[in-house]
Amino acid sequence: MVSMPATPTPSAPNGRYNRPDASMSLLTNVMDHSLDEGYAEAAAARGGAPDSRIPGTLPGLLTLGAGLALVGAVVTVGAVNAHKAEPSLAKERDALIHRINDSNTSADRLQKQVQELRLKVDSTQQQALASGDADPGGVSGAVGLGQVTGPGVKLVLEDAAGTGSGGNVDPRAGQGFSNSGRLRDRDLQLVVNGLWGSGAEAIAINGQRLTALSAIRAAGEAVLVDNRPLVPPYNIQAIGDGSKLLTAFEKDMAGQYLRLLQEQYGIKSTLSVQKNLTLPAAVGVTLRTAQPVTPEASPPATAGATPPAGAGTQESPGASVSPSASPSASASSAPTSGASTAKRRPPTGTTKTTTGTGAARP
Repeated sequence: MVSMPATPTPSAPNGRYNRPDASMSLLTNVMDHSLDEGYAEAAAARGGAPDSRIPGTLPGLLTLGAGLALVGAVVTVGAVNAHKAEPSLAKERDALIHRINDSNTSADRLQKQVQELRLKVDSTQQQALASGDADPGGVSGAVGLGQVTGPGVKLVLEDAAGTGSGGNVDPRAGQGFSNSGRLRDRDLQLVVNGLWGSGAEAIAINGQRLTALSAIRAAGEAVLVDNRPLVPPYNIQAIGDGSKLLTAFEKDMAGQYLRLLQEQYGIKSTLSVQKNLTLPAAVGVTLRTAQPVTPEASPPATAGATPPAGAGTQESPGASVSPSASPSASASSAPTSGASTAKRRPPTGTTKTTTGTGAARP
């Protein structure tokens, strides 16, 4: 019978046998000695008395007591002052509430007076309009305060094709005024001034009435008329003698400028005569001051100056000399310096807008 050789026992390199649980000795040591021995030595040195932060000597106790007393005094004084200040704060609050109520009452009273005055002004205007003498000479229409109707011309301006303009286009995606095919604020300025110079009596752009204080400006990529943005196409209506206004505008520098824009940049312009146009009143125009105008009485005729020696005297036909007048004085046919002369009212529509003149497109 053959027997198997015995398995040799493994041995460490140094010839000693290592225990299988030798790696557990560190954990066993930590469990058996969880606290450092220094803690036990310090407790033995104190004689087993617990550590206390409260001073045991008399000076320490006095200092602690003084600190507590000081804190208590501060808290007590603060509470007393707060209690005393409550009545004064309440009085100030009541006074402020009373002042606010008085101010609100005064504001309501003034607002009521303003409303009454507005109603009175409206009633007076209605009565004046009914009498037919409210607007002699069409002053309100000339200055833009009233609606005007009459013949004139209609000018429609559009950007060139492919410029990405209009109300349904994202302005951030367009090229803005860097695109030469888009109408600019100075283009509209030149056109409006050309219409005024050609004899227009009233002008509106996209229903926005222009006055002597109107401004045509640009903000970003938008054209503003009196701070109101407009979207192309720009519909410009001008009231006046239609045929004469059209002919004068085409001969004006503004008409030639529009033809140049159309030929070089593709900007579209259409000018036509209209038999009947209605322009609304300007928005935002406020009447600041007004006073009634009464006809002035003509001063009485005065005697003329004494003619030089040797000169004869002449009388205008129908003039009579008072018998008590001096022989050297006679009625003169020339008007005296104090006589009032009739002033001719300037034709309406000759005032141009203050927007300036346009420059040639670079």
